Amino acid sequence: MSASSSSTSRFHVNLPKRSVFTVPDGAGVGIECRSGSVWVTLDRDTRDIVLEPGDRFESTDHRRVLVSALEPSCITVSDAQPAAMPLPARSRAWSPWRLLPHGLSPA
Repeated sequence: MSASSSSTSRFHVNLPKRSVFTVPDGAGVGIECRSGSVWVTLDRDTRDIVLEPGDRFESTDHRRVLVSALEPSCITVSDAQPAAMPLPARSRAWSPWRLLPHGLSPA
């Protein structure tokens, strides 16, 4: 028998163009571009990381990760801590994890 993958948490996020998805602590988090094109930015990191469909980025640092949609995109986020999970659509409470439609960051 192979090891169960149930310990891996995954969710998909659809990002409108110029929207931003934030992961407050990127250590151990994977971001995979499923469609579109996204720009991944880490706090205090000067690299430009652009993901196209099929590309994956994994962070090992305890830094905030911003994923900006360069066009309408879908990403898969894996192994994120519960605080990074998006709020259910029915929640109206303010949250820094909410997708911001005009490319603005809660930072």
